[in-house]
Amino acid sequence: MMKRHIFFLGAAAMALSATPGWAQQAGLDKRVERLEKEMRAVQRSVFPGGSPTFFEGEIAPDNVTGERARSAAPVIDLTARVDALEAQLQSLTGQTEQNAYQLRELEKQFTAYKAEMDKRFAEPAAAPAALTPAAATPPATVPTTTAAAAPAKKPAEKPAAAAASTPDAARLALVKKVEIPATGNETQDAYDYGFRLWNAKLYPEAQAQLRQVVEKWPKSGTASYAQNLLGRAYLDEGKPSLAAVAFYNNYKDRPSGARAPHSLMYMGIALDRLGRKADACKAFRELEEVYGDKAPQDVRTDAAAAKAKAGC
Repeated sequence: MMKRHIFFLGAAAMALSATPGWAQQAGLDKRVERLEKEMRAVQRSVFPGGSPTFFEGEIAPDNVTGERARSAAPVIDLTARVDALEAQLQSLTGQTEQNAYQLRELEKQFTAYKAEMDKRFAEPAAAPAALTPAAATPPATVPTTTAAAAPAKKPAEKPAAAAASTPDAARLALVKKVEIPATGNETQDAYDYGFRLWNAKLYPEAQAQLRQVVEKWPKSGTASYAQNLLGRAYLDEGKPSLAAVAFYNNYKDRPSGARAPHSLMYMGIALDRLGRKADACKAFRELEEVYGDKAPQDVRTDAAAAKAKAGC
């Protein structure tokens, strides 16, 4: 009986001595678990998107909408906008370089065309003296074989002189009928008088008046009108060669003048009348390339009709 009592006491003592150990172990487990949770929280903050091998799948992957996706959205948007701007800049740079190249090519073509036209019109420019009535070959006189035939010429001279003076007087009368403007604007009055002479179909007188305007006021805006009308006076008189020279000089000397597109169009018409259809087509192309839609509507309409007539 005594042994059983001693054994019971020994077991009780061992149980009492083991109780604090179990309590201590339970406390340590809780502390370790709490530390592990805190460590995982720190790891999620420091290493977002970490490998599930180390963090047990508690961290949301990148494809799940979260704080990281929201914070990266502005950066992604800015990157896309910068890429778009760079692409637009490259496109604009390429377009600018292409436009510059085309402009250089047009300048080369115009320079070559100008040199060619200067060369071609060099000879017609010297032609006016040969085409004027003063330079015409005088009629051949019939030689006389006897002295008695000489008095027979005297009666024939008076009707000839009378016939020559009659057209001059009639012409002078027509010129006098044209009113000379006197508004006080010398340049405009001189041009208007030349226009009135041209409108009255007094072409030689109109040509002389218009040449005077161009020579006296070459830098004025009126000079473009006067030089263009001078070419039209030649063209209406049936002198397309002189007309082409006048039109070309107006376009060459005053490309920004009010009548420069008109002169380029009429130059094509004059060249077509001369039978130089290839040059006429070049003039019409020049009109389209240089002025395009900036040319007045009437010029573009007339040029289209003249171009079709020339077979361009």
